[in-house]
Amino acid sequence: MAQADEVNRPPGLIASLGNIARNSMGLLLTRLELAALELSQVRNHLLQLVVAFAVALVAGCFALACITVMVGYLAWNALGWLILPILAGFFLLLAIGLIMYARGLIRAGKLSMPATMAELKSDRDMLM
Repeated sequence: MAQADEVNRPPGLIASLGNIARNSMGLLLTRLELAALELSQVRNHLLQLVVAFAVALVAGCFALACITVMVGYLAWNALGWLILPILAGFFLLLAIGLIMYARGLIRAGKLSMPATMAELKSDRDMLM
């Protein structure tokens, strides 16, 4: 009978603290795995974005140089030196538009980790 009481008795304080510590470590490891997975996805997306941007930048620079020379050559007889400020203004407006587009991409949150942040927030709310 004494052995049956020991088996059915709930664990003590030390065993309960050990279970809490083990569960907390499991929760922490799960969150770290989720964060690592999302960081690898963000890294891949960022790498794709950088490569695409670099290739587009090189191709755009070559095209821009060719078009600029062509427009300057064709318009020089009609406008003279005034074609140069016109081209400079056009390129300035183009640069401003591209900067605004890039800021929009960043603000869209393509490089964030929504699942990890939501889980960490829910963990924080549960603990408090």
